[in-house]
Amino acid sequence: MSSLIGPVPAVAQAPAGASTAAAKPARKLLIRTWGCQMNVYDSGRMADILAPLGYAPTESAEEADMVILNTCHIREKASEKVFSDLGRLRETKKARAAEGRQTVIAVAGCVAQAEGAEITARAPWVDIVLGPQTYHRLPEMVARASRAAGAVIETDFPAEDKFDHLPEARASQGPVAFLTIQEGCDKFCSFCVVPYTRGAEFSRGPEAIIAEARQLAAGGAREIALLGQNVNAWAGEAQSGAKWRLARLLRELAEIPGVARLRYTTSHPRDMDDDLIAAHGDIPALMPYLHLPVQSGSDRVLAAMNRGHKADLYLRLADRLREARPDIALTSDFIVGHPGETAADFEATMRLVERVGFAGAYSFKYSARPGTPAAGQPNAVPEAEKDARLQTLQALLREQQDRFNRAVVGRVVDVLITGTGRHPGQVAGRSPWLQPVHATGAAPVGAVVPMQLRAAHPNSLSATMAHQESAAA
Repeated sequence: MSSLIGPVPAVAQAPAGASTAAAKPARKLLIRTWGCQMNVYDSGRMADILAPLGYAPTESAEEADMVILNTCHIREKASEKVFSDLGRLRETKKARAAEGRQTVIAVAGCVAQAEGAEITARAPWVDIVLGPQTYHRLPEMVARASRAAGAVIETDFPAEDKFDHLPEARASQGPVAFLTIQEGCDKFCSFCVVPYTRGAEFSRGPEAIIAEARQLAAGGAREIALLGQNVNAWAGEAQSGAKWRLARLLRELAEIPGVARLRYTTSHPRDMDDDLIAAHGDIPALMPYLHLPVQSGSDRVLAAMNRGHKADLYLRLADRLREARPDIALTSDFIVGHPGETAADFEATMRLVERVGFAGAYSFKYSARPGTPAAGQPNAVPEAEKDARLQTLQALLREQQDRFNRAVVGRVVDVLITGTGRHPGQVAGRSPWLQPVHATGAAPVGAVVPMQLRAAHPNSLSATMAHQESAAA
């Protein structure tokens, strides 16, 4: 997922004991976010950090006193999209300066981490460049940027835990909240930049996670999604010194009053342990949905990707998960055209897809990332062949997704209400399998409402509230 998600709301509310001047919203903040939900979480925390400095949210670059581009380096040409946006912000900054208004421009996230020096060389009007592990230092960076000539660059991997230096989250995320529990990656897949931009795997302590989850629930969150680059590699150390794994954490979070649903993403097949598989059958709040990337069905390509698992392991995991939770929906990631992938390798991927049956998937053509091992590998697959393979794979994945959606039609399931529908008199929500659902009727945001699923559409399900069905009978 690398679409532009948009501004993340901030709440300009000072913590207890802060001055009245700090609480007064005197400045405007715009955060533009690309990429995964971890970036969305990071953007929200940056807004929390800057709120006591008097920054209130805006969606307009023209009125923003500070603009943060929180970037993602996963997709092709990600950095060029950032530079394109910076070009437009340069003109905005010049126009505001002519009116006597200062604009601080910051580039954060994975592109900043990977290309900090190039950003300052190509866009010298950028004031701050900060990596994903340093945004807790934002207030200091803003102060330094206001005093210094030239950009403030913070792209190291600090020894201290950034989570220990973050303020409590102020902004309610609504009925669905995201909570980062793990960062970084030690897997070093050949195609991936994450180990170089997010650093080594790091797990937050369970007490801090539980405390933040309680706060989210108190703020109205009914569903909490745990985030990590390798979230199921989470191994938190409790204050007692005990080591926790993800299954134990999920069991504790399920006991928090108000938490009706739990999810976690993104997982690696190598870290699906027995307790976590069992948790899918034992914890009612853990939704029957798991995103488990496999990338390829060919053992030869998986070895070239340095995935550390074979196709058979993935197939056995799928079987065991369905034994634990028969209604579980599995989704995945696929890359076609990795250097050296043959027609036979691609057919192995197609066989795996047919064998597993996915409820959804993200699928991409391989594109080289500078600095990654695969970028220098020979035997590149021609673009035309990559295009053809991707279209063939996506056709099968769309067929499977449609089949899954049609299979749940007629069932009565709990739907979490997340807002209003596109049409008057409608509510919108999410099924246990993360499908968008819309129904005619009224229900408050955050309510979990039984609904009968009536029809499957290309991107959603329509439903009828169960109480309406009972009344009609």
